[in-house]
Amino acid sequence: MATIEKMPMLLEGYERLNAEVKRLKEVERPEVIDAIEEARAHGDLSENAEYHAAKERQGQIEATIADYEDRLTRAQVIDPKELSGDKVVFGATVHLLDEDDKKIKYQIVGEIEADAKSGKISYSSPLARALIGRSKGDEVEFTVPAGDKYFLIEKIQFV
Repeated sequence: MATIEKMPMLLEGYERLNAEVKRLKEVERPEVIDAIEEARAHGDLSENAEYHAAKERQGQIEATIADYEDRLTRAQVIDPKELSGDKVVFGATVHLLDEDDKKIKYQIVGEIEADAKSGKISYSSPLARALIGRSKGDEVEFTVPAGDKYFLIEKIQFV
């Protein structure tokens, strides 16, 4: 029997994903249905580009809804404020110093929530995998396509 793999995510990511499913169902889906009906009214469907484009868009919307609903059912919602400890875990905000003593801060989040520009990295990223289980003061080394990177864990927060 297959086991269902849980997907860790923060509450804000869960709520954002839930809102996107609602938007797709309540806005996008009715719009594309209207577009299909309008294109059908134009007659011959075999040469009707609007009809084929609308049907393709409908397929994309339905696939996205199915994917997001699957993620929501497998979601393991984690609130970092309820966590504590001295080790880096999912949801932790980690303050790092790079090789040039430049300060960097990342929060370890779920795959769908990841946005490196806003300081959120996926738990499956090379850096997060190198950080998880480490403590304040640990030096972390990991490899990226550009070469090896080194960081010092300066602080771990659960916010």
